[in-house]
Amino acid sequence: QVQFVESGGDLVQPGGSLRLSCEASGFTLDATTIGWFRQAPGKEREGISSIVFSEGTTYYADSVKGRFTISRDSAKNTVYLQMNNLKSEDTAVYSCGLLDGTPLPTQWAQAELYFYWGQGTQVTVSS
Repeated sequence: QVQFVESGGDLVQPGGSLRLSCEASGFTLDATTIGWFRQAPGKEREGISSIVFSEGTTYYADSVKGRFTISRDSAKNTVYLQMNNLKSEDTAVYSCGLLDGTPLPTQWAQAELYFYWGQGTQVTVSS
C-alpha cells in the first residue's frame, strides 16, 4: 500500500524554525518527484518546494526561497523541508505528494500532477 506520512508541524514563534518530514512507504521514490504543498484556511493549495528524488533537482516558490530547504534521504525513503525564519503567513497545513517522473520546470507547483497525498501536518507561526 502506497502511503505518505508527514510529521514535524508545530506552533512556533515568528523567526523560528521547523523541519518537516515526509516518509514514504509501499514504494521507492527513485523515479519520482516529491512536492511539498501547503493550504491555509480559505486559500488554495500552494506549491512550496519539490525535489526530483533521483538527481536532487530542487524547486522553490518565491515566497519561501532563501528560507526553506528541501532535501531527501534515499536510505530512509524520506523527504525533508527545513523551514527557517518562519513568518505568520507560513501558517498552513503542509502536505507532500508524489509526481511520477520529472516535471517541466514550469509544472512543478501544479498540484493536479501529484497524487498519494499524505494527511498533512499543521504549522502555526504565532507569537
